[in-house]
Amino acid sequence: MSVASRAPLTLAGAVVTALLLSACTSGGTSGGGGDTNFIMGKDGISTVEKGKRDAAPDLSGKTIDDKQLAVSSFKGKVVVLNVWGSWCAPCRAEAPNFEKVYKDLKPKGVQFVGINVADPQARSARAFEEQYGVTYPSLYDPSSKLMLRFEKGTLNPQAIPSTLVLDRDGKIAARSLAALSEEKLRKMIDPVLAEK
Repeated sequence: MSVASRAPLTLAGAVVTALLLSACTSGGTSGGGGDTNFIMGKDGISTVEKGKRDAAPDLSGKTIDDKQLAVSSFKGKVVVLNVWGSWCAPCRAEAPNFEKVYKDLKPKGVQFVGINVADPQARSARAFEEQYGVTYPSLYDPSSKLMLRFEKGTLNPQAIPSTLVLDRDGKIAARSLAALSEEKLRKMIDPVLAEK
């Protein structure tokens, strides 16, 4: 690939990384506007009613443990995607909540998948997971390329941390752009889990 053809990719990656890094706060940001089909609740959780949801993009690649993973392989389960970085204080605050809810809901058909972004070395991400006892897999996305796969105007992750809940058909049902308590995380997942 020539330098000229790499420049747009490098610029796009830098823009996404800057956006994500600037959003690493406990407050999150709001999204929406236009004809997006989603509603932002008072709790900062955006939801889309069944039948109006967008499909999640292809989210596949190597995990922080150097294994292959495709989120699409979990179709038929409710999937919770959590975008995080080992350097992100709100991510550290919410990690124990995510692990607890994951262990509680895994037997009910809920799969958690992390997306580790902007960590230049996978060992930092592995150390984070070890420190916080995280047992679900995380895709390793140091350049935030997976974030670029989400279409503008959809419930896409726009901050670190961000959390998405995918329904059993792999469609985006809910999003939060802030660190989540155990209670708020369950509030995001429960309605989607209850769908038939």
